[in-house]
Amino acid sequence: MIGYAPGDDVGVLEEWPFDNPLSDYRILNGAPRASGRLDAGGAGTPTRMGIWRCTPGRFMCTEQGDELMTILAGRCRLINHTSGEEADLGPGDSLFVRDGSRVTWDISEEITKVFFGHKPGGY
Repeated sequence: MIGYAPGDDVGVLEEWPFDNPLSDYRILNGAPRASGRLDAGGAGTPTRMGIWRCTPGRFMCTEQGDELMTILAGRCRLINHTSGEEADLGPGDSLFVRDGSRVTWDISEEITKVFFGHKPGGY
């Protein structure tokens, strides 16, 4: 069983550069740096679960897969340009984002989230 709670040490993460052409990343402010780890699933599978962390900054991207996320640490504002929804998120908050949503992450405090993603055709 894998489980995380706000404030937990999530262990070692590797650098995850903003370089996936399908995500069409656009850095809007600052110099955010992302890192992460897959704890289950991955390339070629329809589901994946893991940890993602990002330093402060603002960027836009297209989400790859339906995703349920829960914030473990930090603060951010997520603007979903596809649905028109906006959410201020902090430790313990959860949010669902649909595959293909164009979003802006505005990260004010280094964010750590646990995520579960699903993409019927595989990642």
